[in-house]
Amino acid sequence: MEALSNGWKFLLQAWKMAAKDVDLIKPSIYSLATGVFVLILGGIPIALVWALLSGQGGGMGFFLFLFGMLILFIHYVVTYVFSAMTVYLVYGYLSEGDGRMDKAWEIVKRDFWDLTALAAASAFVNSIQRLLRGRNRHGGGLLSGLLGAVWTEAAFLILPAMVIEDLSLKDGMKRAARIVEDNLLLVSVSAVGVKAVTGVISGLLAFLGGLLGWAMGYGMLSVWGSDAGGIIIAAGSGLVVFLLFLLPGMVLSAYTGTAYHTCLYLWARDAERAQGAPVAAPAPLAAVLG
Repeated sequence: MEALSNGWKFLLQAWKMAAKDVDLIKPSIYSLATGVFVLILGGIPIALVWALLSGQGGGMGFFLFLFGMLILFIHYVVTYVFSAMTVYLVYGYLSEGDGRMDKAWEIVKRDFWDLTALAAASAFVNSIQRLLRGRNRHGGGLLSGLLGAVWTEAAFLILPAMVIEDLSLKDGMKRAARIVEDNLLLVSVSAVGVKAVTGVISGLLAFLGGLLGWAMGYGMLSVWGSDAGGIIIAAGSGLVVFLLFLLPGMVLSAYTGTAYHTCLYLWARDAERAQGAPVAAPAPLAAVLG
């Protein structure tokens, strides 16, 4: 319960920062919009290939696998580019009182190829997860989940290392490993609290959106009838209502998680420099930890 309490407190602190500097949440919104666009754009050729080549055996399956991996890679590139912007904006806000978008864009341009390499690594890890799940349904699923959790946490710490200290992917991975080793308890408790709280909020919003979307669709169906046009209008109306609740939850999770790991990284970096002397945590974490 203490972890959940800390997660909730940090969420409030993170969004207090965003209320004072709205630029902090813009990359999370851009990431979501770009990700939806990529998904739609990538879905069109997949649907066409499926329609044209269905029933022709393993060749189509191999193509779909490759194209799916390409879409996944692009998804990770988009996610890490905008997450890197959020990292720098939070860092700028905490160190200078202002997160500047122009500086964040410059950082992304500087680190683009390192971010691309991190995206490729994440896509590779994802493919290993799928392989593990396919080989052994029970034990493979456990190993797959563990691998995904460890890599996701590592990637969240690698990003601040690359953005704030201009480290390569290799050096960023080394720094992230050192942070986890030196702050194991903090990572394993507080990070879970933040993730759990944002997950609960996002889940409740999705559930409420689904419920209201279903009610809207059912109502529209009763008005427009059950012919093709009525079904399209009802389904479209329900989907819009659902997305109006789902998307804010996704932005909340993305921004809050990135802000937490940025603060955690800054605290670990300052502690490393202090060589054992007491170091105050960044303001949002300090308010949580007391």
